[in-house]
Amino acid sequence: MRSYVRNVLAQNNSRGSTVIIKNGKPQQISYGWAWYGKRIGNGNDSVVYPTASLQKVVTAALVVQLMNEKWHTSERFSQNTKISRWYPELKNANNITLGQLITHTSGINAVNTEADRGINYSEDDAVKWAIDNANAIDPSTLGTYFYNNTNYILLAGIIKKISGQSYETNFNNRIVNKLGLANTYLYQNIPSWKTDPISYTWNIKNYQDPEYITKTQASQLVGAANMFTTPMDYYKIQVGLSNGAILNKSDFHYLTHLESRANNYSGGIYLDNNDTIKSAYGNLGGTHFGIWFQMTTDNRNGLIMFLNQTAGDENAQKQVGYQILNHIKPYTFIAG
Repeated sequence: MRSYVRNVLAQNNSRGSTVIIKNGKPQQISYGWAWYGKRIGNGNDSVVYPTASLQKVVTAALVVQLMNEKWHTSERFSQNTKISRWYPELKNANNITLGQLITHTSGINAVNTEADRGINYSEDDAVKWAIDNANAIDPSTLGTYFYNNTNYILLAGIIKKISGQSYETNFNNRIVNKLGLANTYLYQNIPSWKTDPISYTWNIKNYQDPEYITKTQASQLVGAANMFTTPMDYYKIQVGLSNGAILNKSDFHYLTHLESRANNYSGGIYLDNNDTIKSAYGNLGGTHFGIWFQMTTDNRNGLIMFLNQTAGDENAQKQVGYQILNHIKPYTFIAG
């Protein structure tokens, strides 16, 4: 398996770190340099990777945890609660439900959420920017799927409002500490002995056009794309979403089947093949990362692929992963 995965990455001019899950057993396989200039290899113990939009399922899971905790109290809320409860100043908030934020059917269409604004935002300031720039469209169009980071930045703010603690505190206590994750951080908490990788493109030769995620860019995307981890830690998160560590199977089903979903996306992931396959893709504007996972929903087989050198677009990157998936378990996975 190791030589096969590395050969597929090499043949497609791709570099990165992966976790292969076969029959319930995860195996890390990495290839190339995470930081070419310093010759730090992918898979090195010091490297933690951006998850980009693969973080969104974590944020959505935190909301469901709080929903469960508040269910028998005066602070009870559900997927159908209007977000005006937390954001009375937000345009059209009386027409937007919590579930619509989680399924990207809120009508919110803020632009340039990933363009580095050069400001190191606090959580509160990142949420305020989202409120000020949400540009929620006419309520009659609510229910239409429109993917936008602002939905999840607003969810991070709601988590703070409900819990009385920052998103960072909830993330560390409910995810990192709960699962005993040694390599998972929000950007601002990456310790000095760790490093995030540089991203590259392939252009005639390897390691061209280096770009990395800045502190300011990450700070804009609280709850949406400011989590850094390893493929193995992310595997543990995926398992924890249905084994009771983060959510149980019933919670996971609730999260991924919200009434407001307009397609197969709900709670940060896509479900396919009669709910037997789960997946999500992420990258960040101005960088060349290709972050993708596709697993069976029973967590027995699949691939978590964190590429820091990419060649081609999102579909090309998924095709690289699909080659590997077909080698893990043929006739099981989907190409996109």
